[in-house]
Amino acid sequence: MADEKLTPQSENFSDWYNQLVLRAELADYAPVRGCMVVRPYGWTLWENMQAGLDRRFKETGHVNAAFPTLIPMSFFEKEKEHVEGFSPELAVVTHGGGKELEEKLAVRPTSETIIGYMYSKWVQSWRDLPILINQWGSVMRWELRTKLFLRTAEFYWQEGHTAHATADEAMEETYRMLDVYADFAETDCAIPVVKGHKSDTERFAGAQMTTGIEAMMQDRKALQSGTSHYFGQNFAEAFEIDFLNKDNELELAYTTSWGMSTRMIGALIMVHGDDQGMKMPPKIAPIQVVIVPIYRKDAEKEKVMAAVDEVFAELKEGGVRVKVDDREGFSPGFKYNDWELRGVPLRLEIGPRDVKKESVALARRDVPGRDGKTFEPRVGLLDTVVDRLDSIQASMFEAAKKFRDDNIHNPKDYDELKEVVQKGWALSWWCESAECEAKVKEDTKATTRVIPLDQPEGEGKCVVCGEKAEKKVYFAKAY
Repeated sequence: MADEKLTPQSENFSDWYNQLVLRAELADYAPVRGCMVVRPYGWTLWENMQAGLDRRFKETGHVNAAFPTLIPMSFFEKEKEHVEGFSPELAVVTHGGGKELEEKLAVRPTSETIIGYMYSKWVQSWRDLPILINQWGSVMRWELRTKLFLRTAEFYWQEGHTAHATADEAMEETYRMLDVYADFAETDCAIPVVKGHKSDTERFAGAQMTTGIEAMMQDRKALQSGTSHYFGQNFAEAFEIDFLNKDNELELAYTTSWGMSTRMIGALIMVHGDDQGMKMPPKIAPIQVVIVPIYRKDAEKEKVMAAVDEVFAELKEGGVRVKVDDREGFSPGFKYNDWELRGVPLRLEIGPRDVKKESVALARRDVPGRDGKTFEPRVGLLDTVVDRLDSIQASMFEAAKKFRDDNIHNPKDYDELKEVVQKGWALSWWCESAECEAKVKEDTKATTRVIPLDQPEGEGKCVVCGEKAEKKVYFAKAY
């Protein structure tokens, strides 16, 4: 309930997160271990995220399609590294229609194999390329340790899969979609991210190169928030995606894949939330403005509700996602707490005095207490509300960016690195050896997150072994 206090973040961040997901009615636990039920409020948030991503995909020439959930097990055996990467997480169907199946079927953990098979049927000539397809759906990965939105056995996502005539085109696609993800995270979700390459250890199974965006949560852990992979000709060779090029010679295609999931909802909670609950960026908030009527007598109610109805109609017609909280039997204070818990960006209060003054009270979710509350005239209210929502969106991003930047450290040596990764991220020179990477993980539980695309000039010495290093990398504990 809204009047129950959440466990403070500083006391137990994990408990705070779990309680908030449940009490804000974003999701609930399903009867199957590790699975979740996404409730309407959480699904509306995901729909808003989908809309922002889908628009960007279509602007970059992609189209949507749907592929089967069940994949023949033999498909996974065609790309050795891919099957080794996913085999521990596979859920397998052995019976159907009351009989044992001749071939076992995997419940889709990702779709490279089935899509590779279909592309091999569709691609004959260079004229058939590029293929730029995205699909929205769910996948199943049998995770041992689960957490709502962040890591569940079944989760919802989009996965893009493209095939190209040249390596340059496929590489360009890989980076283009990385930029799309970064723009969505920062512009719509107000989450600052770092773009970069994954180490060989962290690379997606079957990929020649994996890129990703990393975000810092308020417990200072990193969260991989979207990935874009370049496969070269690995899957094209495995599934015979070949074509006649312009010289009438048979050639293998170059493929990519990229994905972002409901994990972004978890990121949103952990980047912006506080001890009162969620903070929703207005661009993707299911409800942008909630109107709370305030009255004590029936005579007051009629005038207040008449004003509320007028304001509601004005905002709704102006394209604002607005809701009136006219629940009976709940005090205004209870309603304030409830909508703060759910993270609604702007609360609008209308009482008898506001009706007489032809004004309203506006309370910002991102600015606590009286500092976030102002009284505004009814005239021009739509413009005021839209301007306030824009201000909230911008200030949430800046606050998250400042927090992240304040918690990124540049340790001078390995001893200092071991200290700083307990309280933030370390940006350090790294020789790119798996041995040094493994030592950091063993000593600190921190991993390499991304090798940022923006690198300093020159070279340095590996923070672990002291050998020559040409790149810096982010070390951090992660979800």
